Amino acid sequence: MTKTGLFTGTFDPFTIGHQNIVDRALPLFDRLIIAVAESELKHTSRTIEQRVEAIQQLYAHDERVKVIAYSDLTIDLAKRENIGFIVRGVRSVKDYEYEIAQADFNRQFGNVETIFLPADPNLAMISSSLVRELEHFGKDVTRFLPHEKKVDETGNFRK
Repeated sequence: MTKTGLFTGTFDPFTIGHQNIVDRALPLFDRLIIAVAESELKHTSRTIEQRVEAIQQLYAHDERVKVIAYSDLTIDLAKRENIGFIVRGVRSVKDYEYEIAQADFNRQFGNVETIFLPADPNLAMISSSLVRELEHFGKDVTRFLPHEKKVDETGNFRK
């Protein structure tokens, strides 16, 4: 039986903080689905197609990663994809309070467990909202965005 994890978000944009959570979650699962949310509640600056494509390019050489778009409840997606685990990155106590309520909901209504990974302290201040705001004011945000991974001659990723 394949153990699959689900990492969801609007990922507008997908930051090095998100990348760090994915890279740390991958050893826990046989597969990891990165699900890009299309939400009318959040105003995004990139289309769903742009966000999905950017993440697909980043993980193109890793067959364990699948990137999809979705627009319904996360628990419905988990049920559809037969997933029992959701991965969430937590940067602060405020994040944790929100995420624990979501985790309780997902467990009660979807029978899905949530695994919390604390943010790397060096990356905890990075958020997609902050990056979008900096972009809006014309600031260079490349240091907050992942660079395409390269595969070396042995098939391992180099950063």
